[in-house]
Amino acid sequence: MSEEKYYSVNFNTEKCDEYRKMAEELVSKMTLEEKCLQTLNWAPAIDRLNVKAYNWWNEALHGVARAGVATVFPQAVTLACSFDEDLAERVGDAVSTEGRAKYNNQQKHGDTDIYKGLTFWAPNINIFRDPRWGRGHETFGEDPYLTSRMGTRYIQGIQGHDETYLKAAACTKHFAVHSGPEDIRHSFDAQADPKDMSETYLYAFQKCIENTQVEAVMGAYNRVNGEPACGSKTLLKDILRDKFGFKGHVTSDCWAIQDFFKGHMVCETPLEAVALAMNNGCDLNCGNLFQNLQTAVEQGLVSEERVNEACVNLFTTRFKLGIMDGQTSPYDGLTLADADNAANRQLNLAASMASMVLLKNDNNILPLKKDSLKTLGVVGPNADNRRALVGNYEGTSSRYETVLLGLQDYLKDDVRILYSEGCHLYKERVENLGVENDRMAEAKGIYELSDVVICCIGLDSGLEGEEGDQGNAYASGDKKDLNLPGLQEKVLEAAYASGKPVIVVLLAGSAINLASAKEKAAAIVYAGYPGAMGGTALAKLLFGEADFSGHLPVTFYESTEELPSFTDYKMAGRTYRYMTKKAQYPFGYGLNYTNFDLADVKAEGDIKSDNVVLKAKLSNTGKIDSAAVLQAYVASGVAGAPRYQLKSFKKVALKAGETTEVSIALSRDAFEIVNEKGEFFVNDGEYTVYLGLSQPDEESVRLVGKAPAAIKIKA
Repeated sequence: MSEEKYYSVNFNTEKCDEYRKMAEELVSKMTLEEKCLQTLNWAPAIDRLNVKAYNWWNEALHGVARAGVATVFPQAVTLACSFDEDLAERVGDAVSTEGRAKYNNQQKHGDTDIYKGLTFWAPNINIFRDPRWGRGHETFGEDPYLTSRMGTRYIQGIQGHDETYLKAAACTKHFAVHSGPEDIRHSFDAQADPKDMSETYLYAFQKCIENTQVEAVMGAYNRVNGEPACGSKTLLKDILRDKFGFKGHVTSDCWAIQDFFKGHMVCETPLEAVALAMNNGCDLNCGNLFQNLQTAVEQGLVSEERVNEACVNLFTTRFKLGIMDGQTSPYDGLTLADADNAANRQLNLAASMASMVLLKNDNNILPLKKDSLKTLGVVGPNADNRRALVGNYEGTSSRYETVLLGLQDYLKDDVRILYSEGCHLYKERVENLGVENDRMAEAKGIYELSDVVICCIGLDSGLEGEEGDQGNAYASGDKKDLNLPGLQEKVLEAAYASGKPVIVVLLAGSAINLASAKEKAAAIVYAGYPGAMGGTALAKLLFGEADFSGHLPVTFYESTEELPSFTDYKMAGRTYRYMTKKAQYPFGYGLNYTNFDLADVKAEGDIKSDNVVLKAKLSNTGKIDSAAVLQAYVASGVAGAPRYQLKSFKKVALKAGETTEVSIALSRDAFEIVNEKGEFFVNDGEYTVYLGLSQPDEESVRLVGKAPAAIKIKA
C-alpha cells in the first residue's frame, strides 16, 4: 500500500455542516421520549422515521474486539514499542477496514447487537504514570508526546481518508486523569494541579483533538479535583469544548454516571446524576441511567434544548459514517473476505516484529544459529499461553502463534524442542493435587538436555487489566508490586544454575523487575503482548531473519518503593521526565543486532520563527538490515520542569552499510514548558536538544554504549 495513503486528510468542513443540519432536521421530528432514548448506548429504532436501532458500544483497541474473528494486532503499549507512527496508522486503517467489513455483514443479517457498530471506543490515551496500573497496557505508554503521536495516527487510520465519510468513528478515552487504582475508581478523586494537568494528563487529548477531528471522547470513572469526570463542567465544557474546540460527541464510561450517587456521593438520586451529566456535556450514556432523562426534562432539571443538542451531536456522527437511511458510502462493498485476510496477517506479523525490544544481548548470543543447535529448551508459563499474546479488549484470532508454536513451526525437525510449563503463572502448583513447584523436576531435566534455554515469563490479562475483568487474580487488575508472580523467579534461578545460556522472554503489558535476568541471563527480550502472530515474530527475530527495532515506551523501575503512592497523582518522581533514581531499563531504550552511528549533527533555524530542524548523517555500520529509532529530547533547565522531554522521533530503515541524511523538525511548542498555572510558555533562555538512539540519561548511555548529541539553542 502506498505511503501517500497515510497522509492525513481532514474531513470536509462543509460536509460536517451539512450533516449537522441533516441531524437537526431529523431530531426536530422526534418526540421527547424518542430523543431521550437515543442518548443510551443501546439506541432503539424509530421506525416511523426510518431510524435503525444502533448500539454505540464497540471496541477496537488493537483490532475489532468481542464480535467474532478479526486480526488481533499487538496490544497498544506493545505497538508503542515500535516508535513508528506510520505503522500505528496502518494498523488503525486495517482495523477499521475489518470493522466495516464485519458491520456490513451484520447489517445484512439484521444484527444490531452490542459490539456490532462503527463507533469504536479506542484509543486509550491515558498516561501510564504508574507501573502498578492494570490497564496500562491499553495505553501508548508513559510519555505524553509519544502518546499524542501514536494516538493521532491510530485515530487517522480508524477514521479513514475520505473527505466525506468516516470509515469508522474513533474515541479518545478516558477524559481525564485516569490511571488507577482500579479497585477504587468508582469513588476516587484524582487530585492534579494545573501544571500536571496541562503538561501530562491533558496533553495527548488536546493534540489528538487538534490533529484528527476525533469523533468522540469518553469520560473517566474517577472524579478530577472534586468533579466526577463524566459530569465535570471544568473538563467537558471549559476544557474540552471551549479550550480544545472539540466538535464531536461525548460518551460516559459504562455505568459511570451511577457512580455520582453510589460512589462519589456528589448527588443523592439517579435524576440528579442524569442532570449533572447531561447539563455538563455528556451526550451518551453507556448504561441505563439516561432512561430517566425524560423525567429529568419534565421536572425541569434538564432543558429539552440540551437533549436536542446531544441528539444532534450523536446523529451527526451517524450521518458522517454514511449509515443513515438512504445513504451510501465508499465502504459499503467491504465483506468478511476483507477481514482476517492474508494482507492483514502480514501486517500483524510486521507490527509484532517491529514492536519487540531487545534489552540485553551478552556476547552477541543472539541471533541464534539453527545449524549450531541440536536441542532447544522452551520453559515457562507464558511459552504456550494464548492470553499472553493478546492482552485485553481483544478479538478472536483464527490462529494463535504462541512462542512454543512459533518456534516449532520455524525450526520444524531441524532442532529438537523440549517444552515444560515450568510453573503456573501465579499459583504454587500446576496440578491442584500436586505438591508445590510440581513442574520443577521436568524443567531441570530440560535444562540439562538443552544447548540453549528460552524462558518465557511474565503476566497476562488475567493478572493485569480492568477492574471487574473476568479472572483478574490480583488487586482488581492492578499489580501489588513489580515482582514476577508465583514461582517464576525460581524457574529462572534453576535455569541460570544449569550453566546453559538463558534467553529470557518477558510477555507482559507493563514493567516487571528483571534484576536477576539483567545480572544472569544471556539475553532478554521484552515481547509485550505481541498479538496473535507473536510466536512467529519472535522466532524470526531470535534467529536473525530480521533485527530487533523496538524501544521501551515505559520505564522499568527496580521496585515500587522508589515510586510515590499509587493514589498520588503528582508527577514528581514519576516516569523518565521526573524520576531521580536510576532506571533498571529506561524509557526509549532498545538494542539492535546491528550498529548505528550518528554523525554531523547540527541544528538550523530558531525557536522564535517556529522552525528548528535537526540534521545528521545516520549510518548502519553493521551487517544486517535494520531500523533505527532517532529520538529528540528537549531540556529547558528551568527548575520544576521535566529533566527533558521527548519532542520528536523518527524510525529510519537502513540496509547494512547504508548511510542517509536525516532531518527532524521541532516546532515552537517542542520548547514550551508549563508554569504553575498550567500555562505553556517558551522560556527566555538556553535549551539543550539531544538527538540520538536513546534518552540522555546515564544508564541509557551505558547500556547503548553511546551518548546522544547535545546542541545548545537559545530562545
